[in-house]
Amino acid sequence: MRGVVLHGPGDVRVEEREDPTIQEPTDAVIKIVAACVCGSDLWPYRGADPAENQLMGHEYVGVVEQIGDDVKTVKPGDFVVGSFVISDNTCPICTNGYQSRCVNGIFVDGQIGTQAEYARIPYADGTLVATPGQPDDDLIPSLLAASDVLGTGWFGAVAAEVGPGKSVAVVGDGAVGLMAVLAAKQLGAEKIIAMSRHESRQKLAKEFGATDIVEERGEAGVEKIKELTDGLGADSVIEAVGTQESMMQAVQSTRPGGHVGYVGVSHDVLLNGLELFFGLVHLHGGPAPVRRFLPELIQLIWDRKIEPGKVFDLELPLDRAAEGYQAMDERKAIKVLLKP
Repeated sequence: MRGVVLHGPGDVRVEEREDPTIQEPTDAVIKIVAACVCGSDLWPYRGADPAENQLMGHEYVGVVEQIGDDVKTVKPGDFVVGSFVISDNTCPICTNGYQSRCVNGIFVDGQIGTQAEYARIPYADGTLVATPGQPDDDLIPSLLAASDVLGTGWFGAVAAEVGPGKSVAVVGDGAVGLMAVLAAKQLGAEKIIAMSRHESRQKLAKEFGATDIVEERGEAGVEKIKELTDGLGADSVIEAVGTQESMMQAVQSTRPGGHVGYVGVSHDVLLNGLELFFGLVHLHGGPAPVRRFLPELIQLIWDRKIEPGKVFDLELPLDRAAEGYQAMDERKAIKVLLKP
């Protein structure tokens, strides 16, 4: 089969890889219908994370081709959505709602790689969720978004305790940040502030439910958010970038007693203990337990109540994956969908 391999910074290739097979009775093999490039893929692409001959891709939807003898919840022919972390969904961490830290967890990126034609999914019952039927073609991008960016943005909102009547600020206007705006709207937030300097992303943020756009950063950004929230700061702030600047922007934009949900992959972030002490904010985040939210998100998409697939603004065949990485790296695309 064909699959994407990152050989080093900027070196994306589509190569022949070994066809996956059932290795354990809890496995499933799926034919990938759609995959995509994630913002987190850009860290190794840019050389910020080490990568050598890395199997790429962790967002995927597809059709089940084979199952192991112990698989009970999906069957051949089912259309399925999977999480970017393999989970058994039965360990004590999973049953507490944190499947992304399953005791048997496996990160799909690097070890499985779903920017490919097929994939072996271990612990299929704990990782894959079947859709109610075969989806219409126009639903596939939205179902693909549920595999990571929608679930991650949703977790950011849940971690930030977003709820009816609250004010929310979202730091980051990439795909995850835009999904956090959508999630905040669905969870009933009254004021949703999207921090963005890019017109196309501002437009999409407003479509997803943003009530205000803030272009300023740093102290000016904090002051603008306070100006929009009666001088107090937002009740809930979602950090969706992962840099020192974005995390401090989030913490400083939160009112005392408020909540920060951080879902940007952290790179060299250091927090000042004294600032946290007097900031009096709650912090919660990390790799999103997407599997916790998949049944609810799939149903919302199936019922056409949300359309997260709008976040894909470039579609390419798998063979042109390198172009997709370049487009996202140069911010010419928000998110790239790949069709095997």
